[in-house]
Amino acid sequence: MLSEGWDAKTVTHIMGLRAFTSQLLCEQVVGRGLRRTSYEINEHGLLDPEYVNVFGVPFSFLPHEGGELGGGARPTPPKIKIEPTRERLQYEISWPNVLRIDHRLNHKLTLDHSKLEELEIKAVDNPTVADLAPILEGKPDYSKMSSIDLKNFASSLRLQTIIFKFATHLLPSIESEQKWTGGKHELFADLVSLVESVLKSDKIRINPKSQNDDPEKRNLYLRLSMDKIIRHVARALISQNATAYDILYDTSEPIRYTRDAGIWYTTKRCLPYKKTHMNLCVFDNSTWEEHAAKTLDADSHVAAWVKNDHIGFEISYLFSGVVRKYLPDFLIRFNNGNHMILEIKGLERDKDKEKWAYLDEWCKAVSATKRYGVWSWGVSKDPNELKDILAKHYGR
Repeated sequence: MLSEGWDAKTVTHIMGLRAFTSQLLCEQVVGRGLRRTSYEINEHGLLDPEYVNVFGVPFSFLPHEGGELGGGARPTPPKIKIEPTRERLQYEISWPNVLRIDHRLNHKLTLDHSKLEELEIKAVDNPTVADLAPILEGKPDYSKMSSIDLKNFASSLRLQTIIFKFATHLLPSIESEQKWTGGKHELFADLVSLVESVLKSDKIRINPKSQNDDPEKRNLYLRLSMDKIIRHVARALISQNATAYDILYDTSEPIRYTRDAGIWYTTKRCLPYKKTHMNLCVFDNSTWEEHAAKTLDADSHVAAWVKNDHIGFEISYLFSGVVRKYLPDFLIRFNNGNHMILEIKGLERDKDKEKWAYLDEWCKAVSATKRYGVWSWGVSKDPNELKDILAKHYGR
């Protein structure tokens, strides 16, 4: 009678066939039809309206939008149902539900420059000149405009000062977050030496070259890009000096399975495949994703795969001081028991590099436990190279 718990999201009509003794009961019954079938955002950045027709329920305090019966908006048509299926349980994929990864580092930090990726600092992303004008009656007075030129500030920046500032800001991330157990003064001395070697190397490059070759201008852009460089150096130090990983799992659900994915609905393009646990694979208007799904389903090395859509697999990462969630595109289980996380990407951005660094760390830490098999990750920037990527990771 709709007076108990109700979780149906496709209710389009409610008809009252009994006496109602209170307005509260009417509200409760009508409320059973107010669950949305879809939370997809339309091209205007809004949710599409959804409606339910209610008959025979005295719901007097809310005016009827349509007026006469049948004159209102039509109920939203049912969406396509997406869910895992029992018949495909052999294609189930599981993974550890990792909340955070801590590290144990060597007491003596080292940094191999040959393994350190180059970092390009683009001058255009770091403006050094700004024009200022006073505001009079809400409008800028351009006749009194003045300029602030940070290039004059560059002459006061000594490289040694920059090195100490970098080491000071790098210290907390190594000492606290990464479970450093050595002495603080010893750690700071190591960081000063390591930062100096990195900043003086060709691994940090200013673009254009004219700014890189001028010592004063190079120091200025190093100072303006301090946060970005610190993340780059910290990531390299942790990667090269980690002796062990400490993984913090979600205790309420330490391992997740595709069978636990909830039922959801969509209006996007969907296609059925053989080797996935889900009844349909949903595509976000990407022909590359559709090509990848077809390739995965046909590849002889692949035992099972699933598109990472509403299944709960996510990796936390830090970018621009904000903790964000990264959802890679596909999870794959090979015939030999190894797993792979696949990303389909056309244009690579700075944010993507941060995501992939955390993804690489996740795979190394999970594989090091030796409880969940070998995990690796790959990025396909060209649909034609996907089969080669699969063959490469199958043999790891």
